Amino acid sequence: MRKLWVIGGMSSGALLGFLGLLLVGTFVAAGNMGSGGKAVDLAKGAVPAAYQPLVSRWGNLCPALNPALLAAQLYQESGWNPKAQSPAEAQGIAQFIPGTWAAHGIDGNGDGKRDVWDPEDAIPSAATYDCSLARYVKDVPGDTTDNMLAAYNAGAYAVIKYGGVPPYRETRNYVKIIRALEQSFARPVQRVAPSRIAAGAIHYAQEKLGTPYLWGGNGTPEQGGRFDCSGLTKAAYHSVGVELPRVANDQWNAGPHPKRDELLPGDLVFFAYDLSDPRSIHHVGLYVGGGYMINAPYTNAVIRFDSIDSPDYIGATRVTAEGAAALPQR
Repeated sequence: MRKLWVIGGMSSGALLGFLGLLLVGTFVAAGNMGSGGKAVDLAKGAVPAAYQPLVSRWGNLCPALNPALLAAQLYQESGWNPKAQSPAEAQGIAQFIPGTWAAHGIDGNGDGKRDVWDPEDAIPSAATYDCSLARYVKDVPGDTTDNMLAAYNAGAYAVIKYGGVPPYRETRNYVKIIRALEQSFARPVQRVAPSRIAAGAIHYAQEKLGTPYLWGGNGTPEQGGRFDCSGLTKAAYHSVGVELPRVANDQWNAGPHPKRDELLPGDLVFFAYDLSDPRSIHHVGLYVGGGYMINAPYTNAVIRFDSIDSPDYIGATRVTAEGAAALPQR
């Protein structure tokens, strides 16, 4: 459980007036800002620190690949779990099946072994395999990166046969999901545009101010309408038609990551035990502006305004419908 600071010296009426101004600002900003630039690097904190150098280096291996795309692919494959194993025998952080690993696995760290369970081998292997596939399908009509991802999922032969992403539901979803998740891992060239649905999510959370906290709470009648931190943010965005995962550290990947001085009302703000590892996120709130959030803090507290300026603040996410829809349901 974490200790937070509450706003002092501000009446409830003043707080609501303050919030009303923020909501107006959110709508104005959403109508006037651009959508941001092409991803060229990783957003700070988007990738666990242990893997960031590998992803940054190998993600630039060929023109069809970039670090944010490679990060999205690895996240989709395994959720950064180097010990992941699927029922189809796909193994490791990049989910190679044994036959593909035998043909395409490389000794990325130069220790004399090709180990599918070692991210220092598996991440470089994923990048080199991606780029090999991009070369195989370079003459196929359509977007080369989309065709490369489709080949990773369905095989280069299928992409060549169908003249692009094949008409397999699984493969088309795979390409769509990774291209959407790419934005969650990217550092945009331009400032990240605000969400047009943020004001509705804030309005929902505002209506829950004063509600007692409940660990695991989803706001159901059986739970007395109570929430925990990620239950509140999930419900707030559900109220505007965006479905977030239930757990805070999965909500982290629901969109791009604005910097502290780029925060806008409606952004999700996160707190972690290890600021170099987003998998250690333990708390989330809904930013309302001025350095404050609405959040369900901990047992025996109520949903309230708190400062985000805490030593365990790791960063923020600007939720997009596409980013939320792309998240794996683990």
